[in-house]
Amino acid sequence: MSMKPLKLAIAALGGQGGAVLTGWLIEIAEANAYIVQSTSVPGVAQRTGATLYYLEFFARAALEEGAGNEPVMALMPVAGDVDCVVAAELVEAGRSIARGLVTPERTTLIASSHREYTIGERSVMGSAPAKEAELAEIARAQAKRLILFDMAGMAAKHESVISAVLLGAIAGSAVLPFAKGAFEEAIRRSGIAVETNLAAFEDAFRAAAAGAAVAPALVAPAGVSQEVPTQSGRPDLRALLQAMRELPRAVQPLALAGVRRLLDYQDPAYAALYLDRLGRIVRAETARIQADAGWPLSTAMARGLALWMSFEDTIRVADLKTRGARVTEVRSEVRALPNQIVSVTEFLKPRAAEIIGTLPAAMGERMQNSARMSDWLKRFTGGKYVRSTTITGFVTLRMLAGLKRWRRGTLRYKVENGRIEKWLGDIEELAPRNFELAVKVALAQRLLKGYGDTHERGWRSFSILMSQLERLESRADGAELFGCFEQAALTDEEGAALARELLRLDLPPAHPSAVI
Repeated sequence: MSMKPLKLAIAALGGQGGAVLTGWLIEIAEANAYIVQSTSVPGVAQRTGATLYYLEFFARAALEEGAGNEPVMALMPVAGDVDCVVAAELVEAGRSIARGLVTPERTTLIASSHREYTIGERSVMGSAPAKEAELAEIARAQAKRLILFDMAGMAAKHESVISAVLLGAIAGSAVLPFAKGAFEEAIRRSGIAVETNLAAFEDAFRAAAAGAAVAPALVAPAGVSQEVPTQSGRPDLRALLQAMRELPRAVQPLALAGVRRLLDYQDPAYAALYLDRLGRIVRAETARIQADAGWPLSTAMARGLALWMSFEDTIRVADLKTRGARVTEVRSEVRALPNQIVSVTEFLKPRAAEIIGTLPAAMGERMQNSARMSDWLKRFTGGKYVRSTTITGFVTLRMLAGLKRWRRGTLRYKVENGRIEKWLGDIEELAPRNFELAVKVALAQRLLKGYGDTHERGWRSFSILMSQLERLESRADGAELFGCFEQAALTDEEGAALARELLRLDLPPAHPSAVI
């Protein structure tokens, strides 16, 4: 029998039951005549770092055989000296690898392939999620044995918690010398959601015992086809399908996603406008000799245009907050039973600009230009609490969402529509003269996201970038410089990094008001 302890580290986020899992393992070990020591080091916050739980197991029988003293166990894991690492989320597995806790000579890595996005990923102005496929490949290369599957999805399937799935994966991996029944008995003794936890445990046990190592899903959600449908029963949708089929093959999947988004956002006529605008860019790219080389401009535009045309206004926010799917999601997240009542309070912080933007364009412009009216509107701004699960709160939000049919007449629509047309026109003019720069301008739409102050900061940076086009167009490195400026803007929403880049390259930023 080995005179060395078994060493296991668990990286779990707040709310994922890392402490519960640790408690189960301690109970199992002690019930099987093992000495066990556990320590934990909490992360800075729930999503800036996981809590690391570290356990060492030592068989009492080994003491009797060796007639030695009880072992001295470590308080923290040491790089290259861990038998098993358990990560309740994919990026946490990557962090464990980066710390050297996972080694190809020794370590079994058990990880969930799902993602809980970090603060950095959520708050960055652009889109910057970690690359799941790359993380999975690194995990395969660095671990002696990898057990990887969607444990959060498995927990949701059984209406259980991920800690029960993790326990099943540990048991199925056989890294600990305990019988399956010992793990199940620990769940039973807890007396909490025993049936659902046992079902999740069993499912995970089988997956781990079979050596599951499934890559993260990198395709469209189940049930969502990326092929343009061949027919529709509605004449207005048939016209959209025909227009999509006339686009280049490489552009069609993104265009289909854009049409679906804008049908949900507004109506078929608005989706048709999207396809008309996209068609203008496709024609500009077709004129190039290398037009068959991936269609980089049109694919960038298909995505960016759909996102910009579905800008978030008060109407959209109210619509999303009162959908049946959101109610179902909230109930699922809090694990409410069918007979339990869930109350939801929405925190809304409208600015005067959001209120004015919802008004008819002419009225909104008059109020916007009136200092007296703007001051009067400020009394309705600030933090507002609306209980969307009450009749009054729900009806109020649904009435606001019902303004969708008049959205095209609002001031916000007029402003955004003008900005979109200016952006499209600039790209059409740039494409024949500096195609690479035109592609960069199309990609720059990712600076625009959210609503309120977040959107304003993004628009300010976007405007500064667009004001430099005339200077950059004639430079051989214009596209490269534009990309550098965009990256600077993405890393700092306040615009300081972008200002430094422009000054460093002797390109002083123009005032944002100079751009529509």
